[in-house]
Amino acid sequence: NKLIQEFTKHDQREYDDQRALEIHTAKDFIFSMLGMVQKLDQKLPVANEYLLLSGGVREGVVDIDLDELNVYARGTDYDMDFTLLVPALKLHDRNQPVTLDMRHSALCHSWLSLRLFDEGTISKWKDCCTIVDHINGATNYFFSPTKVADWFYDSISIVLSEIQKKPQRGMPKVEKVEKNGTIISIILGVGSSRMLYDIVPVVSFKGWPAVAQSWLMENHFWDGKITEEEVISGFYLVPACSYKGKKDNEWRLSFARSEVQLKKCISSSLMQAYQACKAIIIKLLSRPKAISPYHLRSMMLWACDRLPANYLAQEDYAAHFLLGLIDDLQHCLVNKMCPNYFIPQCNMLEHLSEETVMLHARKLSSVRSDPAEHLRTAIEHVKAANRLTLELQRRGSTTSIPSPQSDGGDTNQPDDRLAKKLQQLVTENPGKSISVFINPDDVTRPHFRIDDKFF
Repeated sequence: NKLIQEFTKHDQREYDDQRALEIHTAKDFIFSMLGMVQKLDQKLPVANEYLLLSGGVREGVVDIDLDELNVYARGTDYDMDFTLLVPALKLHDRNQPVTLDMRHSALCHSWLSLRLFDEGTISKWKDCCTIVDHINGATNYFFSPTKVADWFYDSISIVLSEIQKKPQRGMPKVEKVEKNGTIISIILGVGSSRMLYDIVPVVSFKGWPAVAQSWLMENHFWDGKITEEEVISGFYLVPACSYKGKKDNEWRLSFARSEVQLKKCISSSLMQAYQACKAIIIKLLSRPKAISPYHLRSMMLWACDRLPANYLAQEDYAAHFLLGLIDDLQHCLVNKMCPNYFIPQCNMLEHLSEETVMLHARKLSSVRSDPAEHLRTAIEHVKAANRLTLELQRRGSTTSIPSPQSDGGDTNQPDDRLAKKLQQLVTENPGKSISVFINPDDVTRPHFRIDDKFF
């Protein structure tokens, strides 16, 4: 328990005012960039709704295969990581369950025909489709995840090169832009921080897919804690293919929006155990790639459904939960069975060979025989990453641009005016939503929004 607490302390860093402002500046830069991508050829929806998740794709925040991604390490490459789901298409006018074309694909996957959309959308996106001609002479355009990702990467590259021609004071420095499979990874330097954004082009749906309808009939750990409307408000298709599917056509169903809601119902001690377990297994089981952090997340959700709520609520049971997660993972490996939480008939380990499964099961049994030692190693890794970050901050090597709060003078003297202003706003506006809005043309002055009012 003490080791898990120590891991959590080093893994979850406190943000001071300057770091908070740097995060806002990076987020604002990414959103402004996407606005410019939309203006390039008007392909992206004008009124778009992004889902921003804390943690990069490599952290398992969405179900995307990691074997196509370059290896980035916290401390070495970035200090904080985020995943941003950007809808390329939206189907938001449906009240009934959404039925997808799953005839050609594996469970939990689907093709997407543009016949669901109007003529304007078809002509706009035609060049990002694979074309299938039917015997009756009709032509069907299937939205292609690989072609959409190529278009997205090209568009982002054009916009970033335009932005960099006219750099503005306080603007983030673009340190890396890479296409990793169907994901675009951008690392920004802002002040003394480096932020990784994994940007994922998705198809966004309101409502719930018919294939996951039976899941709603079961009892779940979140019943009575959050409403069904919150859980089933929408889902996505992410650009990921099954192991035997057609990469150019196949999308994977993602319930990331629902998972954000479910996370609210998971106790902090279980979340701490999950983060520690993830840190232990992510490196140990990385070769050959078979187990991803998303598998572990699914196991945790199943455990929440299976175990008594009063047991899971115990604040000092983090060690029990960590051992339980390792045991669950071992069980899944030995039986080569890890059901998708929302579509249980989909086994996420079905494609693995017996050799791979047994190799990982043996590695995992070594963790189970001495979990404290593996936790100590995980703590050393996270401490080393934090030391690297601090060293880079001291050297000021991330970017020569002054931090947004500074006037170009001594950036080591944090300006606490923002903190005082925020404290005053929080005190004066109890129960209201307060956010900081940074103007990309003038990042020296933050603007505040309370509910819908700017000032």
